[in-house]
Amino acid sequence: MIPRRTTLCLGLSQLISWGISYYLIGSFGELIANDLGWSGAVVYGGFSAALLVMGLTSPLVGRLVDRHGGLPVMAAGALLNAAGCAGLALAETVPAYYVAWICLGLAMRLTLYDAAFAALARIGGPQARGPIAQITLLGGLASTLFWPLGAELAAHFGWRGALMVYAGIALLSAPLYLAIPNRRYQNPVPRGTATEQRPLATSPRDIAIAGALYAAIATLANFLNAGMSAHMIGILAGLGLAASVSVWIATLRGVGQSLARLCEVLFGRRIEPLTLNLMACVLLPFCFVAGLASGHSSIAAFAFAFCYGAGNGILTITRGTLPLLLFDHRSYGSVVGRLLAPSFFLSATAPVAYASVIRHFGETGALYLSIAIAVLMLIAAALLRLRFRSPQAR
Repeated sequence: MIPRRTTLCLGLSQLISWGISYYLIGSFGELIANDLGWSGAVVYGGFSAALLVMGLTSPLVGRLVDRHGGLPVMAAGALLNAAGCAGLALAETVPAYYVAWICLGLAMRLTLYDAAFAALARIGGPQARGPIAQITLLGGLASTLFWPLGAELAAHFGWRGALMVYAGIALLSAPLYLAIPNRRYQNPVPRGTATEQRPLATSPRDIAIAGALYAAIATLANFLNAGMSAHMIGILAGLGLAASVSVWIATLRGVGQSLARLCEVLFGRRIEPLTLNLMACVLLPFCFVAGLASGHSSIAAFAFAFCYGAGNGILTITRGTLPLLLFDHRSYGSVVGRLLAPSFFLSATAPVAYASVIRHFGETGALYLSIAIAVLMLIAAALLRLRFRSPQAR
């Protein structure tokens, strides 16, 4: 069993880590560009560099969590988060700015969901599904809390002062990782017995197919997430909403994420992860279609932000639980770290790609791009469910 204290502390750590790192660019990107006179490509390119570092280090971090547990790995990440935020606050040149983002990229891979999921899988094995869903409840509120908080801090202290506050918050989060036990799951059922939970993908062919489809869904979902994290506020504003209204509507993304995850925690055990993953992918194309009408209808804008958050929130959970179903849980960190590496590489291009699409084709062009990506995800999710069937919800 995974202690409740561990689940709660990891949930709080996710709320903080996502808010002060991944969602940072959504709060301060435009302010940094305007203050320093840099182009959007340069500013958002820093976030892209961080995502690239996440991809490069993903297999190694997965192995480190498998070998040493989550405590030392994630605690080190908290310290690097603080150093990265402070580095951004002090940056005066483009090289210094990018060095700070590289630091944040390593910190994000050490502290965000995929490291936490691997830590829980190491502790709980197949029993980690519930805690994986539970820690995402608080993490899903990161944009809801930190986007308005970042705006308020920047209004009072400037973006540099706000980032120094973020650095302090990162340091305060480090003790949360002390709640992670330094032990490994021991299967109470002898290996090879009839009642042992076996992965759905056992043959080399099935493992390759499952890995390819899982990696495709994760990669496209991360690309959308990176693009929306950097540009959702700007897209809403560009479609005709006031800047302050755009910020608050964008925060509905976090509300949708957490409410969808709460439903999964309460009722998700009745739905197998493969079906849940497909349901989330069905929702995404419709949310971006609603986004096309955001400039003319506040209801459509609400539906866009909320429904995208709900779909992305469930996909975050299934990204953590599907490997428990498909692959051997004993090598969770190594396998998932390897499969997720392409997702970080592609998502590294998302902020700049979306900025380029918006510049040439406007905000509607960015939404049409998102629709196309969401349809590809839906196809991959349908193929994954058709190929692999769980005999019961786990």
